[in-house]
Amino acid sequence: MDHAARGEGRRLPADGPTALSAVFEGSEAIAEARDRAWSFLMDLRAEHGVPVPQRSVDVVQLVVSELVTNTRKYAPGPSLLTLKAREGAVEVTVWDTEPRLPVIRDADPVRVGQHGLEIVTAICRSFEVHREPVGKRITATIDLADETLTDAARDES
Repeated sequence: MDHAARGEGRRLPADGPTALSAVFEGSEAIAEARDRAWSFLMDLRAEHGVPVPQRSVDVVQLVVSELVTNTRKYAPGPSLLTLKAREGAVEVTVWDTEPRLPVIRDADPVRVGQHGLEIVTAICRSFEVHREPVGKRITATIDLADETLTDAARDES
């Protein structure tokens, strides 16, 4: 079987980014959001042949979990999760009804808790926060390339 038939190295469809959006409310929102992210990434692999390393799956699920957890803790009402795959990355966007922008605290190994956004900003390609007419929108971009594998492949050549 040739590489193209297995979907190796294929890019996203030419008609634009692949996306998924879902609205969440209630305490089950965090687990549901993580499940939606996993399904989205598995669809990228299976239906579009996009290489999605396990490390990227784990990072996207972590980012989704942290951002949706914050909406459940600090924002009244529903939240909207949007996942978009484009240009070798996944954009995770979470909108909520709370207009106050989050504070990313400095690293403090003695502090218990409130490390979520600190972790998210450390593992993402980019992190943006925008105030909206109602609430705010946070977008984190995660690379799909597994840098560990990329570096190992470079060392072998």
